[in-house]
Amino acid sequence: MISIHLINTTNSLYPLEQDLRNRILLRPIGIPDHAWEMHDQKAWHFVAVESDAVIGCVVLNPLNPEKTKTQLMQMAVETDQQGKGIGKLLVKELLSFCNANGIKEVVCHARDNAVPFYLNLGFEIYDEPFVEVGIPHEHMRIRVAE
Repeated sequence: MISIHLINTTNSLYPLEQDLRNRILLRPIGIPDHAWEMHDQKAWHFVAVESDAVIGCVVLNPLNPEKTKTQLMQMAVETDQQGKGIGKLLVKELLSFCNANGIKEVVCHARDNAVPFYLNLGFEIYDEPFVEVGIPHEHMRIRVAE
């Protein structure tokens, strides 16, 4: 049974989240471990857990002092678990959290291959495509609470 947990950097699941992000997102493109943790202390972390293992994660970083605009970052799912709806579960939990906490907008930098995933969840493309860490990306966003 997969459960989604909201954690912070002091939670015992956090090192497992870090490991997943390093293995799935950073190492395959040659970025050093822990290179994208600059916002982790102030961010909300959602992890998908099955049998005490973190099999998916996403980070929600506040972008303004009022915490009404945020950035979805570092979405990762174990390779052998991809395509099973875990990412969708994580984003739905994240959006529910946003709605309950007055967060009005979530933006993300979506790798080209992830754009259809975010479009299916209600995100829209805005602005021009760009290259980040050597990979084509789109600016995407979704409006949450009104």
